[in-house]
Amino acid sequence: MGMVVKVALLGLGGVGETFAEHFLEKIQEEHANVQIVAVAHRDVSSPVALGFSHSNVPVFQEALDVVDLGDKVDIIFDLTGNAELRQQLRTRMQETGNRHTVIAPGIFAHLLWNFFGGETALPE
Repeated sequence: MGMVVKVALLGLGGVGETFAEHFLEKIQEEHANVQIVAVAHRDVSSPVALGFSHSNVPVFQEALDVVDLGDKVDIIFDLTGNAELRQQLRTRMQETGNRHTVIAPGIFAHLLWNFFGGETALPE
């Protein structure tokens, strides 16, 4: 088996929740070397956040806290749609010296969605 890609998902609203569900499904179906290692959502008591929590995936209320995980996260999918947060993430990465993690904006989720082969569109 190859390297495990460690992913964090930020924002579990309309886009994030739908993406997370299908992403998990694809990981399991394809036995992909991808692991969701953290999620962040303002409402940590939402059903999707609780689902991750019950699966022993750390759930953060503050998205910026995910950056502090450093090289324990390879890719952060920013599904919040919040440009200000994206800039804060970049700033936090510089402040913490995190040169390992990559921030993937929502457009990357849409790119992957096209490969998922789903019949529905990913919400905007």
